[in-house]
Amino acid sequence: MSRSDLLGTIMREHRDGLVSYAEKMLGDHGLAEDIVQEAIVRAWRNIDRLIGMEGSVRGWLFTVTRHLVIDWVRKPHARREVLGDTYNDPVSGTDGTEAVHDALVVRPLLRRLSPEHRAVLVHIYLCDRTIQETAGILGVPAGTVKSRQHNALRKLRAVVRREAA
Repeated sequence: MSRSDLLGTIMREHRDGLVSYAEKMLGDHGLAEDIVQEAIVRAWRNIDRLIGMEGSVRGWLFTVTRHLVIDWVRKPHARREVLGDTYNDPVSGTDGTEAVHDALVVRPLLRRLSPEHRAVLVHIYLCDRTIQETAGILGVPAGTVKSRQHNALRKLRAVVRREAA
């Protein structure tokens, strides 16, 4: 397969899926398209590597897209605009049960929290980051992250107890 054939195949067969994937994480179609465009540029730059690749080109593209989304979310301009409000990592469950559980249970609960509390829980529990990493990304002291985590969990416990009763 030639370089241009592979790039054409990537655009035809994978672009829409990549945009959908990025949009699920970001909640913004336009931004998702920008991210995918960058992923395709990276594919072009690595086209020789992709032509001889034994693994899945699709898997490589989705991995690059995921990393670009994470990089964008970690940028200072995105901290409060996207992450605290809409970031969701759709790769967390391979069989789909976690995604269904999140949609039915976790997301509605997280919406009851302030954006600051929600961002802390998303970083720590959904993105599996440490307190220090979360503090660095959000630009707040580690003590603030701990306090927000404690208060957010306390509020969620109260909501769950009230609804279970």
